[in-house]
Amino acid sequence: MPESAESVVAGYERHLSLERGLSPHTVRAYVGDVVSLLAFLTAGEGDRPARRFEDLDVTQLRAWLAGQRSDGAGRTTLARRAAAARTFTAWAHRTGLLKSDPGGRLAAPRTHRTLPGVLRAEQADALMDASAKGAAERDPIALRDRALVELLYATGIRVSELCGLDVGSVDFSRRVVSVVGKGDKERTVPFGVPAAEALTAWLEDGRPALAGETPLTALFLGVRGKRLDPRAARRVVHEAVAAVPGATDMGPHGLRHSAATHLLEGGADLRSVQELLGHATLATTQLYTHVTVDRLKAIHDRAHPRA
Repeated sequence: MPESAESVVAGYERHLSLERGLSPHTVRAYVGDVVSLLAFLTAGEGDRPARRFEDLDVTQLRAWLAGQRSDGAGRTTLARRAAAARTFTAWAHRTGLLKSDPGGRLAAPRTHRTLPGVLRAEQADALMDASAKGAAERDPIALRDRALVELLYATGIRVSELCGLDVGSVDFSRRVVSVVGKGDKERTVPFGVPAAEALTAWLEDGRPALAGETPLTALFLGVRGKRLDPRAARRVVHEAVAAVPGATDMGPHGLRHSAATHLLEGGADLRSVQELLGHATLATTQLYTHVTVDRLKAIHDRAHPRA
């Protein structure tokens, strides 16, 4: 990649990290897509001549995506790469690197949105009951795991948000937790009495046993007294769900899906669920209405005499 292109990529990476506050994973993915795009543009191939970055247009963008599709990229990957290209060209135009924004004319393939697997309400109850029984002996790890599962299901927060919580993030008087989500956006999410009881037991009887000599602010700790890693939290959820008869294997994201679905089935409005989950757009939250309708149709098919 020419030196000029490297400086463009470096500037774009700073924009994604510092100005937009995207996660390191998203930044890596978007930057990798742009590196691929610029390499395609400047290398040339066969009858396609090499082009300068300044000559980037929608025809080149479409040719790049077509090449990705020919190489076997799926619809979801193509949609992400198209989104990365649009974000990049908009930034390049805004900063004067491109005279126009060709990405604005780039259409992306629609992804197939699959319905997430969720726990039934009685399965969620069984999961929480099993976690409570496991914590009855007051083992520090069992107390932590119960609080973790209860809070994930009670709030529907992401596992990264859970692991980023500090002790001071929890307000027991109001029964709310302050969460820092995507783009460093903070929101306040309520939780119920069972989660409050589980958290209290963890903080009073479990956490001190793991905290060690060097106090940390982290709410959830690992066995060595450090802030709990998301991978460890996922493992806790998978093992807990595996103990529930008939439950589909799932991790923290499955509990998030379950919480959203059960809120809607209980009568919560879509806007409120959007706020609780921290979705940027209502379209993302609307996925859960399909889950609910799908379940209602299944119940109708089983129970209605004229189904």
